[in-house]
Amino acid sequence: MNITPFLAGGIAIIAFVGGYIISLWFGKKTKEVNDAALKAEVEAAETKAKEIVVEAKAKAASIIENAQKEEKEQKSELRRIEERLEKKDDALQAERVSIDRETKKIQEEKDKVKTLQTEVQGAHEKMNKELEKVAGLTREEAKNQVIKKSEEEYEQEISGVITRLERDRRDEIEKKSTEIITSAIQRYARECINDVTTSVVPIQNEEIKGKIIGREGRNIRAFERLTGVEVIVDESPESIVISSFDPLRREHARLALEKLIKDGRIQPAKIEEKIEEAKRELDECVRKAGEDAAYEVGILDLPKEIIPVLGRLNYRTSYGQNVLQHSIEMTHIAAMIATELHLNVQVVKKAALLHDIGKAIDHEVEGTHVEIGRKLLKKYGIEEAVIRAMEAHHEEYPFSSPESYIVAAADAISAARPGARRETLEKYLRRLEEIETVVNGFEGVRQSYAISAGREVRVFVTPEKVDDFKALQLAKQIAGKLKSDVQFPGEIKVTVIREVKAVEIAR
Repeated sequence: MNITPFLAGGIAIIAFVGGYIISLWFGKKTKEVNDAALKAEVEAAETKAKEIVVEAKAKAASIIENAQKEEKEQKSELRRIEERLEKKDDALQAERVSIDRETKKIQEEKDKVKTLQTEVQGAHEKMNKELEKVAGLTREEAKNQVIKKSEEEYEQEISGVITRLERDRRDEIEKKSTEIITSAIQRYARECINDVTTSVVPIQNEEIKGKIIGREGRNIRAFERLTGVEVIVDESPESIVISSFDPLRREHARLALEKLIKDGRIQPAKIEEKIEEAKRELDECVRKAGEDAAYEVGILDLPKEIIPVLGRLNYRTSYGQNVLQHSIEMTHIAAMIATELHLNVQVVKKAALLHDIGKAIDHEVEGTHVEIGRKLLKKYGIEEAVIRAMEAHHEEYPFSSPESYIVAAADAISAARPGARRETLEKYLRRLEEIETVVNGFEGVRQSYAISAGREVRVFVTPEKVDDFKALQLAKQIAGKLKSDVQFPGEIKVTVIREVKAVEIAR
């Protein structure tokens, strides 16, 4: 019988069981080791936790102790503050009581003073009534008598003092103003700005006149209808005269006529074509004239809409004076005066350059050129200071700033320069006669003479009717009357002459 397989199986079983038992033993030992290590770690953690708790309790106790200490200190400080406030409040109460007591005393004193004032006023009125009763005059009547007596007694002395004061003040002011004005005029010395308003177109030969007139006058009629001017073709050699009250229209016609003469083909269709060309050329000339004027005086911030309107003044005259050249001259003079007086030079320059801007369109818009100019400047956003400075140069509006006086003065200087303006002999003689008529209408005037081209009037008075004091008043009255009743450029000097002659014959 073979027992070897059974033996091998038994050995295998025994080995398996033995291995299992050994593994259990090793597992138990490992568990015991691990349990011991874990127990040691737990004990160490518990010890560490107890230490932390002890340390935290100590810190908490310290914090609580510090907080209690700070709270105690704060309470002590608050008690000290409350004590100080109570002391101040007590002091304020005492001071308020003292102030009330003093206020009451002051009010009592005021009542006493008011009572005394009432008593004094009553006594004063009673005394005045007694004096009026004794004198037989009221207070006003007595005052008027004293004033009248003083005037009679010191009339000559008052007249002399007034004359001396006016003379000294006038001499000082005139000296300084003369220095400023003469310096401005001398620094800005330019050519005469008087314009001749007649437009003459030169021609090469007399045959051109026939072409301009055309068959049965059709060419000249078409030209006059399209330009609004009158063309004068007469016996004047080698020239054709253009007549119109509008200088701009006259210049337009002159340019068109020159173009037609240069072209040589003069007929209605060509006339219309050349007139349109001349209009475009004139518009460009107007714009350039405005730009040149603004550049010459150093004003570069004008609205672009105003430039062509300003340029139109180059074709506008006032008493023969070119208005644009007059405005440029005014601007330079006004700027120099403003510099001397330390005023706003830019405002003065703009106001002077644009002071007559309304004249460019016064034939198209109703109203005076000053009013038109104001509206135009406001429309295009010019500064209010400039408008106020320009609006008073003819005294239509009051002088509202120092710059407005300078603009008016510069206007008078430019207009009054010799040769600047011209007027007809008839107007000149009429103005002189009007001045003398106004002056002769005053009581006490014996004779008057307008001299120096109407710039001065000398008045001779009757000495028995007009004394020295009244002569001063008469001069002021005459000046005021001339200002309100007579239109004149510049100013008129009024000189009242009172002459007394004492004649005796020795025999």
